Amino acid sequence: MTIPAPRTALPPAVRPGPRPRHRRRPARAAWPIAAFLLGYPVWWALGLGGLSVVVLAVPMAVVLLRRRPIRAPKGFGLWALLLAGYLVSALALAETPDGTYGELTAGRVVGYLMRLAVYVSLLIMVLYLGNLTHDELPQRTLVRWLGVLFLTAVAGGLLGVLAPGFAFTSPLETALPSSIAGNPFVANLIHPTAAQMQHVLGHAEPRPEAPFEWANAWGSDVSVLVIWFVVGWWTYGGPYRRVAAVLALAAAAVPVVYSLNRGLWIGLGISAAYLVIRGARPLLAAAVAAVAAAAFLLSPLSTIVAQRLDNPHSNGIRAFTVAATVRVAATSPVIGYGNTRNAYGSHRTVTTGRSPWCVECGHPPLGSDGQLWLLLISQGVAGALLYVAFFAGAVRRYWADRTPIGKAGTLVMILVLLYMFVYDGLISALTLYLISFALLWRNAAGTSDLREAR
Repeated sequence: MTIPAPRTALPPAVRPGPRPRHRRRPARAAWPIAAFLLGYPVWWALGLGGLSVVVLAVPMAVVLLRRRPIRAPKGFGLWALLLAGYLVSALALAETPDGTYGELTAGRVVGYLMRLAVYVSLLIMVLYLGNLTHDELPQRTLVRWLGVLFLTAVAGGLLGVLAPGFAFTSPLETALPSSIAGNPFVANLIHPTAAQMQHVLGHAEPRPEAPFEWANAWGSDVSVLVIWFVVGWWTYGGPYRRVAAVLALAAAAVPVVYSLNRGLWIGLGISAAYLVIRGARPLLAAAVAAVAAAAFLLSPLSTIVAQRLDNPHSNGIRAFTVAATVRVAATSPVIGYGNTRNAYGSHRTVTTGRSPWCVECGHPPLGSDGQLWLLLISQGVAGALLYVAFFAGAVRRYWADRTPIGKAGTLVMILVLLYMFVYDGLISALTLYLISFALLWRNAAGTSDLREAR
């Protein structure tokens, strides 16, 4: 008779158990970008908003210095040259070209130094993101953080529609001397407001801007953030995230329409067309776009869009400032004038500009109607060409990346080249452009590392 061997229990090390989760969490080194994207409402309330990237560039630089040698993406030398050119342009800050007025003041110097600090900070930010490993900051995590900022922008847009008069004095505004805080450029950055009141339709209308610098910045930022929101919350999202994405996009339609922002509308149209052409499911994308368009046309929001298109209020202003900017920039095509200038006259008169007794006279400063025009007057033709070459080179370099992140990042680079004619990129918009560039770089680097491992 054979006695069967006793059954022994499996040691704990080999007992079957629940499958391990492979979800990676960001490392401590990634906290500055989390603080920027997730904490943006706090920065806005403090009066820093987009300027928070300057503050956070300090810990980013510390992270970089601890992991030398520092990698840099292809084409990034163009951005370094753009920065070097801006340093040289300071030599012309005191000049007053023909057709403009105003002497060298503290406001002009502060504006120059602020833009210089932003350019340097963005250079640090891109290198910081590119030198973090995918274990320290997974791509999907970074994309979803951008999606959270989109939700913040939608909430700010709804605030601008429902409570356009909402505003308050920020701590930074209180701390700064009145000579600096009163500068129009600085005031737009440090004074939190829900909306800008503008006479776009012939009467005062609120245009959402919270939590960004101004209404056009809100439009530019939303058009970029919605791309990453769709990637992070729909393409890479589960059932719950996808339901939340549909609800958020529906809510976003209200401030998008009330923004009266034609550049934003055109950007969304280009994004939809891009999705149909390069999307993984073009027929489905076309069907969704058609349903969304039909729902919009049947809604009351379509009336507001029609009124905006019938009132091209800003066309005359833009035509005057662009023509004046090109004329002034031609007198210093190599290094520009370091900062914006005020021109005599406006699109209605040739005699004078804005003054204490006529605040409605004049026009915005030259170079304020788009990043291209800002570069022309502040850095000359050379600076404008470097900017275009940097983002156009990114489109060419990463076009072959067929991943969702690759396609989305390339779309953002295309929008940058469109928006430079109508939007001033500083500050928050340019930050989002370069985070998108860093995502493309990280994506390509991750693919290369994977191939080498194989």
